[in-house]
Amino acid sequence: MNFWTKVAGIILRNRYLVLVCIAIITGLLASQMKYMKFSYTEANLLPENHEANLEYNKFLEIFGEEGNLVILGLKDSTVFTPQKFNAWNGLVKQFDDLEEIDFTVSIADIQKLKADRKKRKFVLEPLYAKDPKTSEEVLAIKKELFEKLPFYDNLLFNKETGTLQTAIYIKKEIINTPKRRDFIFNTLIPIIEKFEKNQNVDVRISGMPYIRTLNAQNIQDEILLFVLGALLITAIIFFFFFRSYRATFITLLVVIVGVTWAFGFIGWFGYEITVLTALIPPLIIVIGVPNAVFLINKYQQEIKKHGNQAKSLQRVIAKVGNATLMTNITTASGFATFVFVKSDLLREFGILASVNIISIFILALLIIPIIYSFMPLPKKKHLNHLEKKWIENVVNWMERMVKNQRITIYFTTVIVIILSIIGVYKIRVSGSIIEDMPKSTGFYKDIKFFENEFGGIMPLEILIDTKKDKGVMKLSTLKKMDKINETIESFPELSKPISVVNLVKYSKQAYYKGNPKYYQLPTNQEQSYIFAYTKNTNSDAGMLKNFVDSTGRYARITTFMKDIGTDKMDVIQERLKAVINKEFPADDFSVSITGKALVFIKGTNYLITNLVVSLSLAIILIALFMAWMFRSPQMIVISLLPNMLPLLITAGLMGFFDIPIKPSTILVFSIAFGISVDDTIHFLAKYRQELIANNWRIKPSVYSALRETGVSMFYTSIVLFFGFLVFCLSSFGGTIALGGLVSITLLLAMVSNLLLLPSLLLTFEKKIANKKMFKEPKIKIIPLEEENL
Repeated sequence: MNFWTKVAGIILRNRYLVLVCIAIITGLLASQMKYMKFSYTEANLLPENHEANLEYNKFLEIFGEEGNLVILGLKDSTVFTPQKFNAWNGLVKQFDDLEEIDFTVSIADIQKLKADRKKRKFVLEPLYAKDPKTSEEVLAIKKELFEKLPFYDNLLFNKETGTLQTAIYIKKEIINTPKRRDFIFNTLIPIIEKFEKNQNVDVRISGMPYIRTLNAQNIQDEILLFVLGALLITAIIFFFFFRSYRATFITLLVVIVGVTWAFGFIGWFGYEITVLTALIPPLIIVIGVPNAVFLINKYQQEIKKHGNQAKSLQRVIAKVGNATLMTNITTASGFATFVFVKSDLLREFGILASVNIISIFILALLIIPIIYSFMPLPKKKHLNHLEKKWIENVVNWMERMVKNQRITIYFTTVIVIILSIIGVYKIRVSGSIIEDMPKSTGFYKDIKFFENEFGGIMPLEILIDTKKDKGVMKLSTLKKMDKINETIESFPELSKPISVVNLVKYSKQAYYKGNPKYYQLPTNQEQSYIFAYTKNTNSDAGMLKNFVDSTGRYARITTFMKDIGTDKMDVIQERLKAVINKEFPADDFSVSITGKALVFIKGTNYLITNLVVSLSLAIILIALFMAWMFRSPQMIVISLLPNMLPLLITAGLMGFFDIPIKPSTILVFSIAFGISVDDTIHFLAKYRQELIANNWRIKPSVYSALRETGVSMFYTSIVLFFGFLVFCLSSFGGTIALGGLVSITLLLAMVSNLLLLPSLLLTFEKKIANKKMFKEPKIKIIPLEEENL
């Protein structure tokens, strides 16, 4: 009696105990679901000790969170009328008194810098003392704003288009907490919607806190969509194949318990729900259903053969258990390779996926035979699908192709490989934070609005360490910083920079009675008396603290990026670094380019390297499984080739259809490879069994294995194809691409395993039809004593 026969006996003899244990574990894991939490920051794809993270954390230590700005924009020709102008400035005042808000800046807050000649200091005066009552007063304010105050251009207005902007700074301590979400949904959005209705205008909203919040909500909404969609589509396909409500119900029960476990594990492990971990529950449904297909198909075949339920259930566990375990281990291995990646985001995804894949296998192996043991035998109509003509025709076509058209198969394979390699060279890398965001949503359109009007919303920071206290306010340092500003302004992808340089230029303008032509850095002669005014001035300390730290050692230059890819960002970085290296000698200064968007872009590039590592690990790991199971070196090569080909085709398609490599699409290869190898294991396991039965004659063994496994492989591949296609319902571009690409890859893998794999076995029959070469396997995937069990 083999191991799996003993397992079958234990499961069926203790079926009540097994069900109680499953119910208890499910209850315990369900209780962990309350600890699930959603991520309130962008995914950090880099390890904590990576140079980019260290530089960014240093910046945060000195100047605090840079992503706490929510911006409101208004582009309306009627805004420069007294009623709307006052209403717009009054809108932001509603937020001033809220506990979540640090401070706000609107046109009403603009302070003009003026030189007090008697006291030899600068003073701040409001742009206007009271709300304007007439159109003439509003137009006078507009004229002064647009023509005489270049300091505020691109900060609070765009003088080219007349667009106005208002800034709301959320308190830094709540920016990465649930309070931010409550403020955005319960306060900010309702106030703005009311304003839009009252004033009949369209207010644009953006800024990283706002984008993160709406993005997180989209992820939350889509989890339910994915789970229900995956359940529905797999149930429909399953019923179409099996035509049995009973089989469909049992399968749904297994995957629903599996999904509960998946959510429970997320809560238990304390992981945040991100774009990636949100894919786990539907992924478990899609991977769990093929397990049910193999188990239920085998049960129905056994019932049809001899009609004995007890024997059938025992054989289901004994015969399919090992093969299903091996296929689930290889699938889990594909995901588990992410555990060796240094990115926390991918490591968490890998751990959750591999744990849940093994869990869904155990659940299927326990629940399906036990539930069937309580039910009457399947009726004849439930077994009719085993004799479906169309399925028989599909299998016959595959057999004819392998028998008569091997040259065609190889020729097609070579052509496809060449085209795919051409496509691979067209693949681009994307490190955009917002590329995957739903294009149809209002907040995505608002991002594009601010890109056009003000140059972007994603902060890019340059941190300058002068290595000495008060080193920032030296004229030589300011001139060096101005060179960086000029370089930034030369890029259409970046907004006008903001730094202490702007403030010093404004000081000179104020010294010369507000004449805008003097908005420039002071000369060496002017430096002493303009800076003397600055030293006597306390009122500008509030403006200064945003650009220079309290010791005067560190300065920041802030610009905002458009949604640009890694290629453009690399060009910008190179140009900036060239200016920095020229102007700021490393002995006297330390200058770093940082910001959340840049960290994300660098994370994407880092992930590409990790993709190669994780995929190579998956291939090596699965090759070792093959070696352990089949103990034939030739079989390792022959089995890996049909599974590598679909990955190459997918990479080629990504190049031809301009689907970039990014965090979401990087997963395609490891997921698809881990799952597609399952078909190979099923086919080769059956093939080896047929070899022994046919006295090591290759041809009859290949055709027999093809007929035997073709139906199940076809069923499972169709379920997987449509199951992953559910991800195309997403509003996130990356998730859509992931779903579509994995679906196509798995379909190609099925064709490859049912046409190319048997063809290779037949072509190289002389090389592998040797008992010594094809040794006794380490484990018997399908028991030999089939009829005696």
